[in-house]
Amino acid sequence: MSVHAGSPEFKRINRAMVFGGFSTFALLYCVQPLMPLMAREFTLTPAQSSLSLSVSTAALAISLVLSSIVSDRVGRTPMMVGAMLGGAVLTLACAFAHTYPQLLVLRALLGVALGGMPSIAMAYLGEEIEPTSLGLSMGLYIGGSAFGGMLGRVLTSVISDFYSWRYALAGIGAAGLYAAWEFRRSLPPSKHFRQGQRGRDALVAGVLQHLRDPGLPWLFALAFLLMGCFVSLYNFIGFRMLGSEFGWSQTGVGLLSGMYLLGIFSSVWAGRLADRLGRRNVLWLVMGVMLTGLLLTLSASAWLIVPGIGLFTFGFFASHSVASSWVGRRAREPKALASALYLLFYYLGSSVVGSLCGTVWSAAGWSGVVGLLGAILGASFLIALRLRSLAPVLPVALDPVA
Repeated sequence: MSVHAGSPEFKRINRAMVFGGFSTFALLYCVQPLMPLMAREFTLTPAQSSLSLSVSTAALAISLVLSSIVSDRVGRTPMMVGAMLGGAVLTLACAFAHTYPQLLVLRALLGVALGGMPSIAMAYLGEEIEPTSLGLSMGLYIGGSAFGGMLGRVLTSVISDFYSWRYALAGIGAAGLYAAWEFRRSLPPSKHFRQGQRGRDALVAGVLQHLRDPGLPWLFALAFLLMGCFVSLYNFIGFRMLGSEFGWSQTGVGLLSGMYLLGIFSSVWAGRLADRLGRRNVLWLVMGVMLTGLLLTLSASAWLIVPGIGLFTFGFFASHSVASSWVGRRAREPKALASALYLLFYYLGSSVVGSLCGTVWSAAGWSGVVGLLGAILGASFLIALRLRSLAPVLPVALDPVA
């Protein structure tokens, strides 16, 4: 019997997933506010400094598919625990990197290690949680991700202001070790896990099956575009606010990540709303909030830029919550592979669009970045509107939200 909302097992699963989401985002994105510091210490351009994040997300994207195959053999829980431990240890190692190339190698290995967490977590929830509670549970997992992304950025910014970025990364690595322990202690064993097929042919067949679905490829494309926008805004807003126009401190820039608190709320809220009204009716609305926030950052006043970042963050986490739970509802076996494909595009978007925006920032400044991200969000709107006409996997009477 699947786990339902309100049960003791549901609470244990969600506690574990909050720690899992926290660890993944904190370890992955803790370098984002440190990019200007690394640019100064290692004499880098903004685009080069952004590689400290891009190499991790690119490696993570590749690792996701391989991890989904391994998890079909060894199980979901061992993969997730191993990913969290590996990521924490590698973050501690980053604090001792002597050169920028060494740091990039360690960050790439971190991406490989963390590949065993995000898609496996989505597959675990899809297998263990009953359909009518899945949106809430996925929202809580993404809320944990938002909290990790916020706390990781804020802590590294504050610590680096008083000490250095090396102490900051060491602190985040230690927090990752604690999160891994709490995750392992809280997560119930899988009850509905079934070993999947093995081998290259099974992988190819699974990929083709998911790509033939009339909805999943569009959700994969949406993951690429939305995550690319989100990471790019946070990558380069720090360069703008630290510059002569505003002259903020490193701590001030890090505190912008406090907007992730809005993501914690919006991911859970959007998950509940999607369970009730249907994902097709919610997705395009929350993306509109994201676009409104982006346009506000064009202002020359911090009193409008900061609320704009808040709206953008609120809309992103709500959109990601709806889209990722939609993948969990539509996908058939192998479910872990469907989640891996979604996150493959998700993190590829982070790497590709994030790096591209570095070039745009150098050439056209913030207005150029906003112009590019606005065009990408426009394409995302068209996809969301197309998904409104998508036929559910099951008859509407049985499955009105798929």
